[in-house]
Amino acid sequence: MVADNLKVNCDPSGPIMPVRPRGLFHSIKFFVFCHSLLQLAQLLVSGYMKSSISTIERRYGLSSQKSGILAAFNEVGNTILIVFVSFFGSRVHRPRYIGGGALLACLASLLMAMPHFLSGKYDYTDRISSSSDNSFGLCGVSTISSSSNQTCKGQDTPAQQVVYPLLLLGQLLLGIGAVPIQPFGISYIDDYASKKNSPLYLGILLAVTSIGPAFGFITGSFMLRYYVDFDKLSKDEIKLESTDLRWVGAWWLGFLVASCLLFLTALPYLFFPRNMPKEDGADDVESRPDVNKQQTNPLQELTLLQFLKSFPRIALRTLRSPIYLLVVLAQVNLAALLSGLATFMAKFIEKQFSQTVSFSTMMIGGVGIPLAVLGTVLGGVLMRRFNLSVRGASKLCTVAIFLCMLSALPMLLIGCPTQTVSGVFPHSQEPSCNSGCRCPQEAFNPVCGSDGVEFKSPCHAGCSSVENDTSGKVTNYTNCRCVGNASFARPGTCGSGCSHLLLPFMVLLGLTSFIAAFSQTPSYMMILRTVPTEDKSFAVGVQYMLFRVLAFMPGPVLYGSVIDTTCLLWGKKCGKATSCHYYNLNGFRQRFLGLQVVFVCGGLLCFLLTMVVLRRRAGREEPENRGGYELVDGEKTAESSKEKEAQGIKT
Repeated sequence: MVADNLKVNCDPSGPIMPVRPRGLFHSIKFFVFCHSLLQLAQLLVSGYMKSSISTIERRYGLSSQKSGILAAFNEVGNTILIVFVSFFGSRVHRPRYIGGGALLACLASLLMAMPHFLSGKYDYTDRISSSSDNSFGLCGVSTISSSSNQTCKGQDTPAQQVVYPLLLLGQLLLGIGAVPIQPFGISYIDDYASKKNSPLYLGILLAVTSIGPAFGFITGSFMLRYYVDFDKLSKDEIKLESTDLRWVGAWWLGFLVASCLLFLTALPYLFFPRNMPKEDGADDVESRPDVNKQQTNPLQELTLLQFLKSFPRIALRTLRSPIYLLVVLAQVNLAALLSGLATFMAKFIEKQFSQTVSFSTMMIGGVGIPLAVLGTVLGGVLMRRFNLSVRGASKLCTVAIFLCMLSALPMLLIGCPTQTVSGVFPHSQEPSCNSGCRCPQEAFNPVCGSDGVEFKSPCHAGCSSVENDTSGKVTNYTNCRCVGNASFARPGTCGSGCSHLLLPFMVLLGLTSFIAAFSQTPSYMMILRTVPTEDKSFAVGVQYMLFRVLAFMPGPVLYGSVIDTTCLLWGKKCGKATSCHYYNLNGFRQRFLGLQVVFVCGGLLCFLLTMVVLRRRAGREEPENRGGYELVDGEKTAESSKEKEAQGIKT
């Protein structure tokens, strides 16, 4: 009878199998290839956004808190809509929804680049002219006021006022577009790939997910080497160098490239079928005892309203598991740590060690992220090699986070104090030597005096003349009243004097990323092994929702707010505050990295409590009728699942 039923159920596919379409769009391997490219393009946008956030901040005069809100805003739409993914599941044409999400992300990426084309040229204060008016910005020259007034008239245009809302809208749409891509893609592959190949395909997607942000940071490093207005100015008209504190790179260029990639990778999904022939179909039916049960999945019988009503009840039931709750809270601490560091670590390296934006971004994408990926892989290898139980996984996570804390603490000590800046640090009172220079408050063109003191502009240094080379480039400012010794100043900042400490800092940062990533795979396995089987998909969904609500959304905002508290001098333009010019480097380092240590300690505490809970349960009998928790070795779990499969086939 059972054999007859199987024959009937398989009959539609039986005659088709020998003659099923062999086209690319009926191949699950080609789907995996397309999905890998799509996820790479989508995560490239995410990584690129974080790599260029400090540049956008400087270009449009944003505070770090506003930058943090902008970086976290893509999680808003994602968080609201991710709940519905569990409901719709296989009810919809998943490939087309994936393609639609990718096209929406493509549009969002274009919106992110639009402010560059709507706004005028980047106008930095105290600009030096290469014409006959070489005295512009020097002591006693007041021509900057008229230029400033003309510039301020352009600041009140609708195009300028819509910049920040447009960036927020782009981030919101990016988050919404990403909603169907990964969940629908993974479920589609799992449904139509053979049982033998499915883990391989999912492993490929996981690897791409890990390296995607790294490609975004590396792309940002290359794009930010070009001047922001290279499309509006000739090469001779570009006077700033990448080492200048006022430099703004071509942040918009990467979004155009990413938009093209998203458009190209979205097109194939319009041609994939809703239901694909299973890979190795005959064998796959035998290896999937639940193939006929999919038709009677309780979730498929629920209406949307019933699903939304049942979701909080199931979520609360899942959160009642102390192990699940503690592990998720530990992961939330580490996710908040990651979200803040990914957004602002490049800015920290730039300010603390006097590096260019592009170089700082390359350090994150070329060192920090790859080592974190390697740590994640090795954590999974250790789980498999030693066949760790839930208790073993908790011990591995605890040891990894404890070592992470030990490697993170020394970073608090690596750095230098803020350089001496006249009128800013250590004393905020302007010197009397430039009182007759009539220096505008908005002037910002840093120069380094021959005595090692930095000034906000040549005017503030009391310089009355300038020396140029044959190409018209400024080499020195001379006759500077406020500069001792030879009374001259060179263009640019004096720097923090900490560039020689960058190597040991990056070694510790890479080591911390590597060790912390060891806990990722074991912690995921702890969640999957300690949740009732019927609630596993919900548990993972609740986990990612908590990530977004408690970590990815507030994390960058919290880090940005902390950074703002260390600002010594806010820029001013047309009477309004813009981005920060100078930070208290000691305060920046202690608060920024101190917050990192706080999150690491939070994760360590949660894993320690997990060990305590598991130890109390260790002497008890294996819970067979206690909510379905499987606190057993991976090997036993595999054996029990095989027995269940065998029983299912027999029946």
